[in-house]
Amino acid sequence: MGHPSSLRGPVAGEFPGVKPGALDADLLSALDRREIEVLFQPQFSCATGALVGAEALARWQHPTLGEIGARDLFAIAERAALVAPLSRHVVARALEDAGRWPAELTVSLNITPEELGDPRFAADFASVIAKSDIEPRRLMLEITEDVLLRNLEQASSALRALRKLGFRTALDDFGAGFCNFRYLRELPLDAIKLDKIMVDDVPGDAKALAVLRAIMQLGKALDLDIYAEGIENDVQRAAITSEGCDYWQGFLRAEPMKSDEVLTLAATARGRGHG
Repeated sequence: MGHPSSLRGPVAGEFPGVKPGALDADLLSALDRREIEVLFQPQFSCATGALVGAEALARWQHPTLGEIGARDLFAIAERAALVAPLSRHVVARALEDAGRWPAELTVSLNITPEELGDPRFAADFASVIAKSDIEPRRLMLEITEDVLLRNLEQASSALRALRKLGFRTALDDFGAGFCNFRYLRELPLDAIKLDKIMVDDVPGDAKALAVLRAIMQLGKALDLDIYAEGIENDVQRAAITSEGCDYWQGFLRAEPMKSDEVLTLAATARGRGHG
């Protein structure tokens, strides 16, 4: 749930009538004021309908602009050279919240290009997790294609080190970029997450369905779990399930929510796949 589109500028992190520098300067104090919160997008099993985990999403509750979503927030952080402290803050908040969840629920964390490009990242991240109540097996680290375009070798090295420690890894937004199949061959991945664009016209568009079917077969051949993002209706959910998708997330059942709401959902029959 990003900032209302009517107020956003054409460039990520910029807003009409607001000087970019003003937001850059404000972000550091926003971290201290705990205006940066973490919401969670629930993820469900295609087979059972049960809640299996959630993706952590950063939001800035700005006192005058209202809610600023992750895309704009990290664009502002990059301009202000605050990506690292922002990421640490988000991870710390997410781990604190997810530490109170049932042990079977996983949490997905988005890893930035700046983090993965740091040779110390794997060791530093493992150290942070070791101080939390979360076991590595419950964490899915999501990376996007722009991470890999910057330094594939470094990204691969960091992911291999983290996987040895028990973390799981996923290639996020698959289908939104170049879909470089070299990444699937060379990276130590456990899952791919299909971008919303991959399911938008499924199953009505024969070509879209054929592409989805081919990607599903490829993922299964590589022994990868497959997540679908942006599921908004029962027809889409039924289509991805019939094609072999493993997990999904989307507004059909849940918008991004606070940690307490995840706990409530997990405790209901609906969260256990009944209804």
